[in-house]
Order: sequence, then C-alpha cells, then structure tokens
Amino acid sequence: MMTSAPVADAHSTATANIVANSQFDVAYVVMNGLATIIACYGLFSNSPAVVIGAMIIAMLLGPISGIALGLVDKDNTLLLRALGTLCGGIAVVYITAFVLGLVHRDLPLTAEIYARTSPNLMDLMIGLSGGAAGAYAMISPRLSVAFVGVAIATALVPPFASSAVCLARGEFTLAFEAFLLALTNIVAIQVASSLVMWLGGFRGAPNTRPVSEFRRNLLSVVLLGMLAIFLAIQFRRVTESNVYEASVRTTLNAAATDHTGAYLTDLRVQKTGDRELVVAVYRTPTPFTPADVAALEPKIPRMRGASELELRIRSVPVTVASRSGYIFSSDVTDHLRPQ
Repeated sequence: MMTSAPVADAHSTATANIVANSQFDVAYVVMNGLATIIACYGLFSNSPAVVIGAMIIAMLLGPISGIALGLVDKDNTLLLRALGTLCGGIAVVYITAFVLGLVHRDLPLTAEIYARTSPNLMDLMIGLSGGAAGAYAMISPRLSVAFVGVAIATALVPPFASSAVCLARGEFTLAFEAFLLALTNIVAIQVASSLVMWLGGFRGAPNTRPVSEFRRNLLSVVLLGMLAIFLAIQFRRVTESNVYEASVRTTLNAAATDHTGAYLTDLRVQKTGDRELVVAVYRTPTPFTPADVAALEPKIPRMRGASELELRIRSVPVTVASRSGYIFSSDVTDHLRPQ
C-alpha cells in the first residue's frame, strides 16, 4: 500500500508531460520550423553534425508519444489531439523544406540526402529501439526528461526534409523513399512506445484484457508488419548488391596488379533488363586496350538475372614522379624508371 501512491504520482506526472507535449501551439510550430531549416542547410552542406542538431530540437516525438499513450490508456481525446498535432507538425516540416528546396534548386543533392533515400530493415530496428528508449525515459521517474533525446537516432525531421527537397527537384522516387523512411520511424516509435507504456502500467481501465489492447493497436501492428516485409526485401537487395559489387571490385583490383601502375578509383554497375553494364575507372600510365578489356570481361561475375555483361574501362592518365625521376608516366616516350 505504501508504494501505490508514488507509482500513481509517477504515472500522473508522465501522463501530464506527454499531454503537454502533444499540444499544437506556437512553440511547437516554431521549433519544428527551425529544426527543418537547420536540417535542410545541414543536408545541403553535407554536414552530419548540423543534421544531428536538427534532430535534437525537433518536437515531433511528443505527439507520437501522445498517440501511443492514447492507444494504451484508452484516451481517445488525447489520441485524436496528438494525431492532429503530429499531422500538423509534419505539414510544417514538409512545407518549410519544400520551399527551401525550391529556393536552392541549384544546389546538388548530397550524400546526407541520398543516405535517407534507401530505407531498409536496419532503419526499422533503429526506430523500434529509439522509440522504446524514449518512452522508457518519459515514464521512468529515475531518468531525466533529457534522456528522451536518445530518440534522435530515429531522425524524424531529416528524412521528411530530404523527401521535400527531392520532391522540389522533381525526384519523385527519391522523395517517396525518404518519406517511407520517416513513416517507418514514426510507426516504429509509436509501436515501441505503446508496448513500453503498457508494460509500465499505462493500461486504462483496470482488468482490461490484452486482446482489447491489441485491437486498439492493430492498425499500427499491421502497418509495422507490412513495412517490415518491404524493408526486409529492400535490405536483401542492398546486401546482394553490395556483395556482388565487392566481388567485381576484387576482380578488377586483381587486374590492376597485372597492369603496371594502374589503380582502380571508381566502379559503377548498371542493370537494364537482362543486360548488365560494368564501368570501371582506372588511373594508369598506360591505357587499357580493347584487347585488355576483352580478356578481362569473361572474368567478371554476372549479376543474378543478367544474361549479357559488358565491361567498359575508362583510363585516366597519371604521372608519378620522385626526386630521382619518373616512376610512372602517361607519356609513351617516358618508360618506367629502372629500379
């Protein structure tokens, strides 16, 4: 009996904090707008540190926690309010990023943007872990609210910003992939938060059957399952592509050892239908001849489903000199320096 009051007080405090963070107010709009501006310029400048700053000040985690609590606590008023706040926040982020994408259409898409256009199963696991950690920090009286920042690993604003920027450029496929990553993070956070809150005693009316709790979260669970299947397929494709590219790179690096002074600097693999094109770029004092390419091409492993493979080698002239003279030279009149 002596421990029930502190537990009740802790639940009340956590609930009050989550309800407060689920409000759509001026602070919510301003912070998400500023987070989006920071995220966009971090993406444009290809700066991970700036993008992380945007994750920290964004406030989209609050309404997601409100949705999770509304589901497990059977509070439909909180559920609808948090859902509206989340949609409003997403709109603020997307519109702000879209406008910045139009203003800076001349800037190229960076690696930070492309990194958010290939979601896979690992992103789902990160979202689940981050959501669980954030929810536990919210409901645990022993942890500071600042620990909710661990959920920045789920990165809500940068994927939405990447999607909007890509949409402003007319890159519809990339925009969809980045939006899918953000959606994956949201669903994963909500499901993980609901589970943690339910285990933490936020269960609405006493003696509620687990089946009833599951029904209220059924849509989220089904959506999570569909995303998991899709992302698992994506993960398998990415893994197969990386393994294949590594095997091709190994073969091409071996060819460089037989071509004095050659160094493989770039590799691109393209597949159109059943035709595969491998483009290799070498820095070399002596260019690869058609005969060299013809001899190397049969050694290249073929991608699954490709019945035809074509190898193209781009030779970039290079000259290497030391104080004793030329070691390698692209000039046909300048041979290798005797060792």
